[in-house]
Amino acid sequence: MDRRARVHTRSTLAENLRTVLRFLSWKLLLLLPILLVFAVPTYLYGLHFGNGVVPSLSHFFDVLSAPAPPATPTPLPVFPTAFAQAGSILYTIREGDSCDSILTFQMYMGNAGEIFSDVKPQTVQALNTAMGQNCHAIQPGMVVSLSPHYPLTAFGGIVHRIEAATPQQVLPTPLIPVPDQEPSTVNCSRGCLLTVELAPQVNIHLVVKTTLSIRIGSWVWAQAMMPRKAIQGFDNYPYVDPQTPLAEQSFKACDLQVDNVHDDNSLSCDQLAPNTIDIDGGSWLLGVTGSGGLDHWGYHYPKPLPPNTQVLLWLSTVHGNLEFKPGNPVYVYNQATHLYKRL
Repeated sequence: MDRRARVHTRSTLAENLRTVLRFLSWKLLLLLPILLVFAVPTYLYGLHFGNGVVPSLSHFFDVLSAPAPPATPTPLPVFPTAFAQAGSILYTIREGDSCDSILTFQMYMGNAGEIFSDVKPQTVQALNTAMGQNCHAIQPGMVVSLSPHYPLTAFGGIVHRIEAATPQQVLPTPLIPVPDQEPSTVNCSRGCLLTVELAPQVNIHLVVKTTLSIRIGSWVWAQAMMPRKAIQGFDNYPYVDPQTPLAEQSFKACDLQVDNVHDDNSLSCDQLAPNTIDIDGGSWLLGVTGSGGLDHWGYHYPKPLPPNTQVLLWLSTVHGNLEFKPGNPVYVYNQATHLYKRL
């Protein structure tokens, strides 16, 4: 066999390139319109999508890595020009009434017979003085004065001073975890005594126990126990002295909000002693209408009341919380008579 028959000549690079171009030229002409139809819109959509997604993702990670913004201060409401005022309600004795029954049914005082007991004559004598009649000699037609027992009040104000509470002022400790406190804040988890401005030149002292951060200048909302009149030998005397001015009095807080944050772990009002909230199914509250007062709690009265109206409300216990329910009694204070009249 001729060995030259099995020898193949090699094509040059130029010849190979011309072959490929001839093969692809007509296919490229067919593919080019298809690529233009699909590629261009895809590119434009991807460009638009990327312009939207990339900044969003960048903003998302910026937010995650940024420090937490400071708490927004509560806008200061208008200071009230009137304040919670202790007072009494007049009641005319009816047939079959007794002091115990009057307090039980007219003032919702479930254990009146235990608080005012003949076993402790000084307690009955104190009740006679408060009512203006001898409870052992009342007759139909007599008029007696009835006062709210262990009343609460509600207010808002600016914190001007923070001090450690004394052992006598410390409140019961709720069973809550205590988070780490910021170095710039005051730790009030064991109790603090706040000086709170309710209005220009009117300051009160508020005993609080909270894990919320409190600073000078914080705005606090609180429901608190009114200080009661001191009677020798009668530590659980239930009434407030109407002659004692509100300024410079000390209150124990049982519901607290600091700036825009409510303390959901704060003490409930029935944890303050003494009181009869659980037995009575509620509590009396002395307050003032307006944005700086009771309007913050959203109470709705049977009739519209102008700001700075001094009122006495009965709050009912609902699932452990004190709420104003439709039909609950509302009394309005009369400055001339120093009495409360039902609305």
